[in-house]
Amino acid sequence: MLKRVCQQRIDYLSRLFHSYLLKSPSPEMGNWENEYIGLMDKENAVQIFTSATAAVQPAQLLQEHLAVNKGSLVIGGRQLPKYSFNKVYVIGAGKAAAAMAVETEKILGEYISQGLVVTKYGHSLPVTRIKIREGGHPVPDENCVEAAAEMLQLLERTTKEDIIICLISGGASALWCDVPPGVTLPEVQATFDQLIRSGAAIHEINTVRKHLSGIKGGQLIRHCNNALVFSLIISDVPGDDPGIIASGPTVADASDFREAQAILSKYGLLPSLPQSIRVHIEKGVQGIVAETPKPGDPLFWNTMNRVIGDNQVALLAAAHKAHALGYHTLIIPGLITGDAAAAAKALVTAALNYKGEKPVCILQGGETTVQVTGRGMGGRNQHFALAALNELNKLPDKKHADNIVILSGGTDGTDGPTEAAGGVVDKETLTRALAQQLDIEAYLKDHDSWHFLQQTNSLLVTGPTQTNVMDIMMAIVS
Repeated sequence: MLKRVCQQRIDYLSRLFHSYLLKSPSPEMGNWENEYIGLMDKENAVQIFTSATAAVQPAQLLQEHLAVNKGSLVIGGRQLPKYSFNKVYVIGAGKAAAAMAVETEKILGEYISQGLVVTKYGHSLPVTRIKIREGGHPVPDENCVEAAAEMLQLLERTTKEDIIICLISGGASALWCDVPPGVTLPEVQATFDQLIRSGAAIHEINTVRKHLSGIKGGQLIRHCNNALVFSLIISDVPGDDPGIIASGPTVADASDFREAQAILSKYGLLPSLPQSIRVHIEKGVQGIVAETPKPGDPLFWNTMNRVIGDNQVALLAAAHKAHALGYHTLIIPGLITGDAAAAAKALVTAALNYKGEKPVCILQGGETTVQVTGRGMGGRNQHFALAALNELNKLPDKKHADNIVILSGGTDGTDGPTEAAGGVVDKETLTRALAQQLDIEAYLKDHDSWHFLQQTNSLLVTGPTQTNVMDIMMAIVS
């Protein structure tokens, strides 16, 4: 108790001192106070990001949509008396699947008969009634295939008297992986990898994924034996469309094989894809391979899909934390999509042109894309941060960059094939880069943002957050 009280007083004095410096500049102190403020801004940016991810934890979200009330289950607002169903099965996939399983166990307890979810390596948590498996992401591996097969075996036991609770979050498209007839897992892996690196938008990537699967695009419901299915979904896609999130395993699919083929053609991928993939897609176009179930199909009469958390929830929490830290706040409306470098330039421009009260935290959310042509390592958020730093470096007067901090981070705590969530850059990053003679544009061209940010101590590292609602980007102007 004493330790907590002391820490609270230290935090209070720190905020008070920070506020004093912002309002009462002291020229006789030289550059020290500016450096102090810059350091505080960088640390505060990380705190703001952390608050955003905390607001979309499954422990926060599921309580509003899942409950036991006087012996009845309440799922998504629907009350189900004990006599109205036989067994409850829990399935799921995604980066938040383990945390969702833990919270579901806490809420439902002995009501759960059996369960199985799959999550990314390093994301598993202790559970008692729901089995957790781990697999590869963003490119699926053999464990993903085995987990999907085991999940389908579990569903074979279900009947129309049962309830299936499906816990879905971003990453499930890879983590629930099956292989079409005549195709091998390495061929699926090669296709997924090329799609991810092509710069295609997530709805385009998932349209292709749906048509290389027997469970995505609503096809999972074909295995549910007319049981009641409740999908509780944490969104990681712009627009929060349940049909796009995790490739919509429990949602009717409006896309078709012809559209999937057009997407592969649009990004010039068809010639380089394995022949078995091209043959499978062509068979679908010709009607030889069955289409995904479409809107209006009676298959979905017993299915409810509900989005329980999204990027907007995280953004509002970030704004609340920024305000508590003494910043004015501005949330840029609309989700940020498209090229990461272009989006980074736009945020830097917004920071430079901001004319309102300061200090300010400018916030935005979304999911950018990167067309990878280099041989380096990184992810879209690290690329965003490095591209923003490049814009600051190109300013004729570097003093304009002195009071700007840029952060871009994936709310899942990972970014691309790295253990970083993203990057956070400021004038100190530029100073370190200059001291080490690091060429920002060369690293950008080689898509090697991780190595640049690692060398300048500018990686944003949080570890797995157990959630996933796209990305948070911010600019702090002090």
